Amino acid sequence: MTVLDEIIAGVVEDLEIRRAALPLDVLKGRVASAPAALDPVPGLQAPGLSVIAEVKRSSPSKGALATIDDPAALATEYAAGGAAAISVLTERRRFNGSLADLVAVREAVRTPLLRKDFVVTEYQLWEGRAAGADLALLIVAALTQQQLVDFLGVGRDLGVTCLVEVHTAEEARRARDAGAQVVGVNNRDLKTLEVDLSHFQELAELLGEDVVKVAESGILTVDDAARMRAAGADAVLVGEMLVRSGDPRAAVAALRALP
Repeated sequence: MTVLDEIIAGVVEDLEIRRAALPLDVLKGRVASAPAALDPVPGLQAPGLSVIAEVKRSSPSKGALATIDDPAALATEYAAGGAAAISVLTERRRFNGSLADLVAVREAVRTPLLRKDFVVTEYQLWEGRAAGADLALLIVAALTQQQLVDFLGVGRDLGVTCLVEVHTAEEARRARDAGAQVVGVNNRDLKTLEVDLSHFQELAELLGEDVVKVAESGILTVDDAARMRAAGADAVLVGEMLVRSGDPRAAVAALRALP
C-alpha cells in the first residue's frame, strides 16, 4: 500500500462519519442558499507569478510545520500580500486540518479558497462548497478516468473550479482528456513522498497553452519559484515556505514580485 492509499483509507473512514451526521440533501440545501463561488482563474492568469498560499500545519513527509492557532489571521496576511487564492488543508490525520479551518478563513477573506483534501466522492465537492470553497483539488492518481470526468462536471454545476493534480505524463494526458482547465503538477510523488522540481519542467509543455499551470510542492525559496515560472508556471502553490517565514505577507509579496 502506497502513502497515497493509506491517506485515502483514512479520509474515507472520516468521511463516512461526517456523511452520517450531515446527509447530502442537507448540504445541497446549504449550497443553494450560499453566495456564488468566486472565479479564481483571472487571478491565476494575472501578470507575473500568481500565488496559491496554503494554510498548512503538518505534512506526511515532514510532520509538524507550524502552529496555526488562527487560520483566519494567517489567511488575512496572505490576502494582504497579494495571494490569488488561499489553500486550506482540511484532511485531519496527516495534515491536522479541518473543515472548520475552511469556514473560518471564508469568513475572514474574499480571496478564492481551495479546499485541499483527497476527493474521492461527489459528497466532498458539495461539502467543500457548503463550507465556502471556490476550488476543489482532484488528484488524478486517486481517481478513475470516469470519476475525474464526473467530478469535473459536478464542479462545473457547483461553480467550483477544479485544480486537477498530476505527477506523470500519463496523468497529464488524462487531465487534458477530461477537459481540465487548471492543472497542478505536483513535484512530490504521493506514492513515495520524494520531491523533484524537474517534474514540473518536464510536464508543463504537455499541458498546452490553454491550461492554467500550477507548480506544487518543493518550492521552498524565491529561487525555486523563479525556476517554476521560467518553466511556464502561471502560479505556484506554496505552504511550508510561507508558514515558516515569520512574515507571511512579505513572503507572498516576494513571490508575487517575480516577473
